Amino acid sequence: MGKPTGFLEYKREAPSKLDPLERVKNWQEFQIMMPEDKLQEQGARCMDCAIPFCQAGTSMVGSDEIGCPVYNLIPEWNDLVYRGKWQEALTRLHKTNNFPEFTGRVCPAPCEGSCTVAINDDPVTIKSIEYHIVEKGFKEGWISAEPPKTRTGKKVAVIGSGPAGLAAAQQLNRAGHTVTVFEKDDRIGGLLAYGIPEVKLENETITRRTDIMEEEGIEFRTSIDVGKDITSEQLDEEYDSVILCTGAQNHRDVPAEGRGLKGIHYAMDFLRGNTKSLLDSNLEDGRYISAKDKHVIVIGGGDTGVDCITTSLRHNCASLTQFDINKEKGDDRPEDNPWPLYPLVYKQEDGHKEAAALQGEDPRAYKVMTKKFVGNEKGQVKEIHTVEVETVFEDGKKVRHEVPGTERVWKADLVLLAVGFTGPEQELLEQMEIERTERSTVNAEYGSYVTNHENVFAAGDNRRGQSLVVWAIHEGREAARECDRFLMGTTNLQ
Repeated sequence: MGKPTGFLEYKREAPSKLDPLERVKNWQEFQIMMPEDKLQEQGARCMDCAIPFCQAGTSMVGSDEIGCPVYNLIPEWNDLVYRGKWQEALTRLHKTNNFPEFTGRVCPAPCEGSCTVAINDDPVTIKSIEYHIVEKGFKEGWISAEPPKTRTGKKVAVIGSGPAGLAAAQQLNRAGHTVTVFEKDDRIGGLLAYGIPEVKLENETITRRTDIMEEEGIEFRTSIDVGKDITSEQLDEEYDSVILCTGAQNHRDVPAEGRGLKGIHYAMDFLRGNTKSLLDSNLEDGRYISAKDKHVIVIGGGDTGVDCITTSLRHNCASLTQFDINKEKGDDRPEDNPWPLYPLVYKQEDGHKEAAALQGEDPRAYKVMTKKFVGNEKGQVKEIHTVEVETVFEDGKKVRHEVPGTERVWKADLVLLAVGFTGPEQELLEQMEIERTERSTVNAEYGSYVTNHENVFAAGDNRRGQSLVVWAIHEGREAARECDRFLMGTTNLQ
């Protein structure tokens, strides 16, 4: 490392963000770029740790993860930033990550939890350094179209334009194959475009990259629902191979009494409608679920729930509460969550901070389980009845025990269900006769990514289950490599 004592000399400094009370007035991103000299200091904090767990990209106990799933060469580009060699840092960053402008914005940064400095100090600001490297690359014009010099004559269809599909498409195009990406929505990006609020990932950031991909020769076809508008037989006739990157969009429900009342919606329907209306008309067409002047309850404690908070606050909701069925995390790691696993500790996301600034307190309510929804005479939800629960493990499974005397009634005009997904939509998979697992995900082995059809591959959430954007990029790259190997007998893709 360029400065072996950097982690001793400099403290962690994260980029500044606009004040919560100001940023909730609009839909713009609110992270402020750091001065380059400050970023170089942060790069200097990357220590000569010998074994960089930050880039391990693996799992240990259950789903606990260590480091970066795309194996980002983090110590290398941290050192290059410290030395002021930004273009070289960008080259090393792009070697493993097709879209650092996405992960630098929306990834929860498991790499930082596995940083060696984090054993007894604050971790290196890996995510913000990644973000600044790629943004400087675009600003300086270092990122431009790189079409392949020759074509193989092979044609590949990529179904889905989320992070897995985009990564697979770019890799296969670089190998010289002719790639067509099919997207059922009217905009490219999948989850990136309509599942993540504009304040976290602006659509211009997506189109900036996909415009370059089009220049490189990739064809994007939007508003085409494969399986309906194009049959699997047509895919077989026209393409040499297919990669399924359709995501996991089957919603998990909350099957409580009164679920059919008006005003209860899946989180993704709420988020998708808002972003589409925002991009189409700046919300003037009214074709979205509005939280304005409503008492909003978000059921689910994950990132999607936070996105619902972020959006509802910008609608000027009357109040907002987020139910989390789990207990509140502590400031220190639990005994069964040692370094270098991703730290399961208390933290406030940006949406929580915004809600606290507007309402005077954190919006989360812990250990809350919904018992029933109650409506008015018009069939509109008006309240939620809940009970506190204790979560224990019995025979290796989570069991929720209700706590007597903790029943409560919450006022609610709008309820958003953000409790995850159960797997991919099945219609296309059934039409293509794709084998599935017990979890209804595509049965494609990790490492080969091939389905029960030798020319059909799967990547991302439809194979792995609901996961992170960075895992989707990893899977897209890996599936592209195996697809290239199938088409050509060998591969140079990494």
